Amino acid sequence: MSDWDIATPYTAVYALLYKDGKLAFVLRSHTGWMDGKYGLPAGRVEKGESLLQATVREAQEEVGVTIQIKDLTHRLTMHRYSDDDKTLWVDAYFEAASWTGDVINAEPDKHGEVAWLDPTKLPDNVVPPVRAALEAIAAGQTYAEYGWDS
Repeated sequence: MSDWDIATPYTAVYALLYKDGKLAFVLRSHTGWMDGKYGLPAGRVEKGESLLQATVREAQEEVGVTIQIKDLTHRLTMHRYSDDDKTLWVDAYFEAASWTGDVINAEPDKHGEVAWLDPTKLPDNVVPPVRAALEAIAAGQTYAEYGWDS
């Protein structure tokens, strides 16, 4: 096996922030990817960060809340193939038991709005792999794959 045969996926984290049975979403805009669709507060893991540290940072950057690592619980890991740009991703979803601050649109240059949506009645314009991840979580899965033909 050569080095070219080794998969080197990107890593992203997603923050699940529930309040009164609803989940915080951001409406993507001006990003060039999935604009006009709802996604979760999320982003790439930066060099030197743990998954939990990245989740804390992304929640602060995107929706202005402070989460303590001890308040995060792993809900799902998704191995995802992105057909649009032929990249591999490992996505980790963490639920926050609590946080401080109000959920706001802290990145108006990237998000049109923040919305609290019922995860059992999502609108059509939710980022497809996020929808699949939430369905997997609701089904009790902790691992899922997305983007490969079965």
